[in-house]
Amino acid sequence: MVQRARGRMLRQFLGIGGVAEFRLERRVVASAELTRPAAAPRPGALAALRSSGTRGWSAEQEREFCARAAAAAEEAVGLRAYPGQLVAALALLHGHGVQMATGEGKTLAGALAAIAGALQGRSVHVLSVNDYLARRDAEWMAPLYSAFGISVGWVSAELDRDERRSAYLCEVTYVSVSEVAFDVLRDRFRTDPADDAIVERDVALVDEVDAVLIDEATTPLVLAGEASPDQDDGLAADIDPRVVAAAVAELHDGTDFEVDSDRRNVSLTDAGTARIEQSLGLTNLFASDHDHLTAVNLALHARTLVQRDVDYLVRDGALEVVNTARGRIAAAQRWPDGLHAAIEAKEGLGTSVLSEVLDSITVRALIRGYASVCGMSGTAMDVAELLAESYGFTTGEVDPRVPSVRDDLPDRVFRTRDEKQRALVEHVVVVARTGRPVLIGTGSVAASETLATALAEAGVATVVLNAKNDAEEAEIIARAGEFGRVTISTQMAGRGTDIRLGGVDEHDRERILGLGGLYVIGAERQSSSRLDGQLRGRAGRQGDPGSTVFFASLDDDVIVANLDVAEKEGGDAIRADAALFDHAQRVAEATREQLRTSTLHYSEIPARQREAVLRLREGVFHGEVPEGLTSDESAAGLAVLELQFGTEAVVEFRRELVLHHLDAEWSRHAAVLAAAREGIHLRSLARDDPLAVYDKIAYSEFEQFVPRVSAAVAEAVASARAAGRVDAGLAALRRPSSTWTYMVVDDPFGSPERRLARRITRGLRRLVG
Repeated sequence: MVQRARGRMLRQFLGIGGVAEFRLERRVVASAELTRPAAAPRPGALAALRSSGTRGWSAEQEREFCARAAAAAEEAVGLRAYPGQLVAALALLHGHGVQMATGEGKTLAGALAAIAGALQGRSVHVLSVNDYLARRDAEWMAPLYSAFGISVGWVSAELDRDERRSAYLCEVTYVSVSEVAFDVLRDRFRTDPADDAIVERDVALVDEVDAVLIDEATTPLVLAGEASPDQDDGLAADIDPRVVAAAVAELHDGTDFEVDSDRRNVSLTDAGTARIEQSLGLTNLFASDHDHLTAVNLALHARTLVQRDVDYLVRDGALEVVNTARGRIAAAQRWPDGLHAAIEAKEGLGTSVLSEVLDSITVRALIRGYASVCGMSGTAMDVAELLAESYGFTTGEVDPRVPSVRDDLPDRVFRTRDEKQRALVEHVVVVARTGRPVLIGTGSVAASETLATALAEAGVATVVLNAKNDAEEAEIIARAGEFGRVTISTQMAGRGTDIRLGGVDEHDRERILGLGGLYVIGAERQSSSRLDGQLRGRAGRQGDPGSTVFFASLDDDVIVANLDVAEKEGGDAIRADAALFDHAQRVAEATREQLRTSTLHYSEIPARQREAVLRLREGVFHGEVPEGLTSDESAAGLAVLELQFGTEAVVEFRRELVLHHLDAEWSRHAAVLAAAREGIHLRSLARDDPLAVYDKIAYSEFEQFVPRVSAAVAEAVASARAAGRVDAGLAALRRPSSTWTYMVVDDPFGSPERRLARRITRGLRRLVG
């Protein structure tokens, strides 16, 4: 409690922006608390607070809502809304970000805020991090929504379009960020005038707001379709990734290739180049077409830098990407370019269907499309300034109902991972003998399984929660507080589920309290202090006792990736304390922020151009075709067709024709920009400003966008005239027979921006400290 207060005072003293104090909300709740005993739990009466479309309440109405909502929550779902939750609900209603500690009731606070927004005539999307939480929370809070007469629905990947439409028509819809993005993209390609958009973006209430709006802000969400026969993935048709993978598998580390110390890049040696040329029957791997070089490079990266059971799983004969930030399977995600196919070839799997990107949208662009944005998290204050800069809302902290008594023990630092692992196993064995529940957070699936094996050999039974059993994660994490339970969790898998001491029903609570509560152990320090804080937050829920400790080593990823060898091996750097790891995290966070800023710069121009195209498309969709999209030649041809087939048929022909070529040209334009961005880092070697060069390419290409569409339309009209049939012209419009969606995960060996960011990392290492 004292630490949080000091944090707020420090932010105020330093003049850090983006911080809200919630004074108004606290005053309203304080006065509402006085009237609560008089507020009988009559849920049906709460519908009287509906504003009949008027947005915004008076202070008196807010007091009335708080008092009655608290009573209704207890009646409908058996949860008492505490003052902090009511303050959070009002802060969210007012458009703020809210930080609430683990176990303080974010689900109820978010539901109350959504209900208040709906009562004021708003359409609210409660955005979660996955489908499971969206459905769970919607169904859990459904009786409370019903008490207010508010309709609530949820969306998940398995729903069809009609089911999605019904869910979005509800006043409050629970949906994952990725699913709402994919529906926005699908809406953008509709062609039937009777097919209305199913997503209207009004209010976004974002769970895990820091992770979604900052960490994943630049993540592209993609709508793809089966590629045209004349398209490929950048490789010549006669290059088989499986043959290349087999040749690369014969190479020897250190002799034929070398991996950088930070394990983010790998390169062939002269000996390796000669061996590859011999294996593939090439005269010169570096020939001008670069096709074989690209294929070899992808295969080499797939072999050396992308690790099975860390970055991906192979399950049921298919490749499944692991979201390393969340420790769970990243459903419908792919790596960019040809890397995904290269990993499939490495594992001997069937290659995925070749696709083309029809459209994409970043998380940031998706969220900025909402009229109002708010959100909540257990670690939002650390990024309050960034949230204010990027999304225009301030963030405040709600104090826990009961002060924390959690004991955060000093880090235990070791020179090597092997030394750390042995000490960690010995420590867990000692704690486990007492029956005290232990939760261990690891950095990857492989690390969790290695640790589980080591503990089993030491006689400690464990339950492993990782990306391989994500469907069971809620049940597993909910039982982590049971007597004698040792749970190993990959990163933050299982977030959103409370860990109750003594079991789900707390039947053994007193015994666990006597043992000191839940003991949380971090098997390594993560690249972000927020991730460490989230793991710590698992212990000491709602004033319960609990302890946390981190085991770390000098060859952990956070050190290897962010500190120079000299820094790691220098005399002072070997101190057995947390300072070195704090420094490495600050370097990682500074590098990540530089990367985020750089990526935002590169994404702004395509985002603006996309919006311009969407405005054009929306006009065409409703029958308004601007003159620039149809040339004089097209107009003349259409006039002839109109005499033959009638106005109605030709108007519809023109509408569908222009829509098709707008979409096709946008897909082509996006591919050109992606290719330009991929190679733009080379411009810095010539002392050009990469961003300025990219801007020039983007603007130059976009100037030709409308003329290209117009020319394609003219060609199609001429073909229809030659065939003497407008239906022949429509039949020639090739749209993908099927589409699918995915998120583009980080290229493990670095995007152009990441490669550029690494150049400044060495300077940051010395400046940040």
